[in-house]
Amino acid sequence: MIKIFKFGGASVKTADAVRNVGNIIRSFGDDLMVVVSAMGKTTNALEQVVESYFNQDGTAEKHLQVVKDFHQEILKNLFPDTNHPVYTDIHNTFVEIEWEIEDAPVREYDYVYDQIVSVGELLSTRIVSAFLNESGLPTTWLDARNIIQTDNTYRNARINWEATEKAAQDNIRTESGRQNIFLTQGFIGSSSELFTTTLGREGSDFSAGILAYCLNAESVTIWKDVPGMLNADPKWFDETEKLNNISYHEAVELAYYGASVIHPKTIKPLHNKNIPLYVRSFVQPEAAGTTINENTAEDSLIPSFIFKMDQVLISISAKDYSFIMEDALSHIFGIFSDFGVKINLMQNSAISFSVCVDYDKQKTPKLIEALRQDYKVLYNEGLELVTIRHYDDKTIQRVTTGKKIIVEQKSRNTARFVMRDLA
Repeated sequence: MIKIFKFGGASVKTADAVRNVGNIIRSFGDDLMVVVSAMGKTTNALEQVVESYFNQDGTAEKHLQVVKDFHQEILKNLFPDTNHPVYTDIHNTFVEIEWEIEDAPVREYDYVYDQIVSVGELLSTRIVSAFLNESGLPTTWLDARNIIQTDNTYRNARINWEATEKAAQDNIRTESGRQNIFLTQGFIGSSSELFTTTLGREGSDFSAGILAYCLNAESVTIWKDVPGMLNADPKWFDETEKLNNISYHEAVELAYYGASVIHPKTIKPLHNKNIPLYVRSFVQPEAAGTTINENTAEDSLIPSFIFKMDQVLISISAKDYSFIMEDALSHIFGIFSDFGVKINLMQNSAISFSVCVDYDKQKTPKLIEALRQDYKVLYNEGLELVTIRHYDDKTIQRVTTGKKIIVEQKSRNTARFVMRDLA
């Protein structure tokens, strides 16, 4: 049975990091489907290209050159012979962006975003595939757009599971008696109109889950720069605890609330076919990491902390102060859906409905403007949303000290707070 390995941007951010990926594949690989993200912070850099191009501020080419220089540096380190065919592959891949930004934009922002930002994954996989082949690991490069079939909801495309499963099984065939290594991109797919789509930020994990489901994989391993799935992001907590074994259900809860180690949509296809998910360190590949499966016993009650920064709390009420009833809520949810804005937390009273969302400079102002056509809208920016799974008084005090709590919610297992720093 084939195994799925997923390597994120941090695992391929330098030439030495790419060599390390090769060592891991050589040590642990057999029949493998390798899913690779864009290198380092390439996605962020390409988002800057999109912003500059869409705003027509004249700097898109300058921002694109930064991305080119970054990849050229890695290429020169891995392939000293500049006549290596990979240089032509990378040049031709950048041409996809150059064509896109040649004229003023005529399509909507989300479409332009997907056509440009998706190129990051194409660049990284071309380089990693060439290196693996050069290193004596014969690898078949696959274009994920020929496999992952989606609708045309740009930046958050929905999977056509039947078409994707057929494409995966048609494109990925193993040969007995040899090591089969396939390499493809995370994060991207293709619509029925053959336009590139993306699966949402950090969607490479989801790509791995999709391929595992479609290929009836033995397992999925996500290789990270942390020792496994931690109970808090080391950015916010000096002392963290590794979760050795948690259930699919617990992983879904943590991912849904914003745990950055796993994309929220990753778990469902794995759970449907009981495919275990491992989170392991590419820094210490021999270490055990975290196992996510049906087991619910070992680490099911360890408190976990999830922080989402740069939040906006939007309070919506009827202009005549009438009740916010079901028909109004249905209309409000429709507006959020139209703008592709995910609600992180919601709370309602008799005459108002409040939601907490990620700030998006493209979507949030337009969403508020649309809501104001029919409702009175107030909002607060610059907030943080903290979620604690398996909370107690001590853990609540740990995250709320020095904060002004604006919204507080508690259920049996989960406490959530929308807060502002008093400082």
